[in-house]
Amino acid sequence: MSGYNVVRFTVKEGMDDQFLSANSKLSFNSSGFKNAHMIKTSDHNYCFIAEWDSASDSINAEESMIAMLDSFRDTLEDHGNGKGVTDFIVGDEVIEYH
Repeated sequence: MSGYNVVRFTVKEGMDDQFLSANSKLSFNSSGFKNAHMIKTSDHNYCFIAEWDSASDSINAEESMIAMLDSFRDTLEDHGNGKGVTDFIVGDEVIEYH
């Protein structure tokens, strides 16, 4: 089964277009990357979901993912509680639904 990483973002007021433009230019060339989706969950809130061959592939791509984040970090609100501008989780799939 696949691995996934999920990242929650809150975009600063008036910065949605800049955030989406920066994200539309990203290119994922990391080993094990399968696909990704950016989902708008509410005003100024987004969720990025990426599928990998395994969770360890996502973890191994951390450096390149941080470099991508740096290209639009200034558009993001801090989530507080030490989370910074992302609320990030990664794990392996345990059930697949159809």
